Amino acid sequence: MGDTKTLVLASASPRRKQLLEKMGIAFTLCPADVQENNDTSADPEAIAMENARLKAAAVLAEKPDALVLGSDTVVALEGEVLHKPQDLEDAYRMLTKLSGKRHTVYSGVCLLSNEGVDECHSVGTQVRFKPLTQEQIKRYCTLVDPLDRAGAYSIEDHSELILDQYEGSYTNIVGLPTELLAELLAPLGFLETA
Repeated sequence: MGDTKTLVLASASPRRKQLLEKMGIAFTLCPADVQENNDTSADPEAIAMENARLKAAAVLAEKPDALVLGSDTVVALEGEVLHKPQDLEDAYRMLTKLSGKRHTVYSGVCLLSNEGVDECHSVGTQVRFKPLTQEQIKRYCTLVDPLDRAGAYSIEDHSELILDQYEGSYTNIVGLPTELLAELLAPLGFLETA
């Protein structure tokens, strides 16, 4: 990969920033200004990867010497993609739909550079919610801001109120599957390999 040793995170998400910091990776932030695909009926895995690539490509155009990381997370329930809610009413609707059901959280991860790196992948994690009453949903929304989260919920804040169980990557539900990212970054010299 030559001398490209600057990793740029193409995201404004504080959760993705924290996850990268926990991995011990040096990086800079440059949130992508793109129009994301918010289709609710398209393939959720494809949407997550498409949006991750859009973000990475937009920032790579601004920072041509960098390795750019783009990521996008969507929640999929029974064929419908749940993006970030538009308002509290939309958040209540999403949480009501998720109540007592199993759904999948998909994160797309895309690494791009002008030195030949082009890696786009997705990770899916199965999540099941507890059955929730409207009062429980309203209480949850007073404790957690649902408007900045795909599916209107946060796995890391007050999940005991809504979460029954999950199978797969926890960090994927947060918004960045660090296990996959470690596999992609290690050969590029960004992580110490065991």
